[in-house]
Amino acid sequence: MCAIHQPNLLPRLATLAKLFAADCWIVLEDVQFTRRDYQHRARLAALDNPDRRQWLTIPTHLPRGRQTLIREARIADPDLARRRTAALLRQHYGSSPHWPVFAEAMEPVLAAFDTGRTAAVAETTTRVLLNLVGWSGQVLSSSQLPARTGRTQRLADLASSTAARTYLCGTGGMTYLQPHVFTARAITVTPFRTPSSGIWVSARQDSSVRALMALGPTALADELQTAAALSKSS
Repeated sequence: MCAIHQPNLLPRLATLAKLFAADCWIVLEDVQFTRRDYQHRARLAALDNPDRRQWLTIPTHLPRGRQTLIREARIADPDLARRRTAALLRQHYGSSPHWPVFAEAMEPVLAAFDTGRTAAVAETTTRVLLNLVGWSGQVLSSSQLPARTGRTQRLADLASSTAARTYLCGTGGMTYLQPHVFTARAITVTPFRTPSSGIWVSARQDSSVRALMALGPTALADELQTAAALSKSS
């Protein structure tokens, strides 16, 4: 079971859940960077009031303008961005009993700022969160795999390169995906949907860090397991 997704900064709960449900995550890092997406920003919901939110953004420079690929995007001021990221996370979640575990796990993320690459930081945040909830899948990079052009064809080729038999597709992808391209490669397209109550109410908008800090890694892993089972049975 394969999921393909761009590197997102402290990914939304719905995104984390989709990756958790997959056996393999292909990091889609050789497509255009989009400023209005979540590649360099995350919406943090307050621990004591999830309706109070603040954007955490890594100021990012695009060397080739709108044609810049995700892997080419550069952090405008790595040192300042690292300090601000650490401060905002502590401000929002430092009072959680699960903060010490999260803070320790975030050390590779803070180190990733030294690369100067926004994608490196974003991917590392996702890896850290997946590790905290016990995911043991494989991570691959799209730029290292053979794929043809064309929106659906590219995704089908990438999924096929992992010998996947199921492609987990989010609600956004289902609006344009052509399932027959996957079928031709003996891959079933499975829509991934999350529950709609409890911690999942704002799963498509808010960073998953709030759920982690509210529940802790073990309880959040249980929620993700339930979401994965529901999606596979639908």
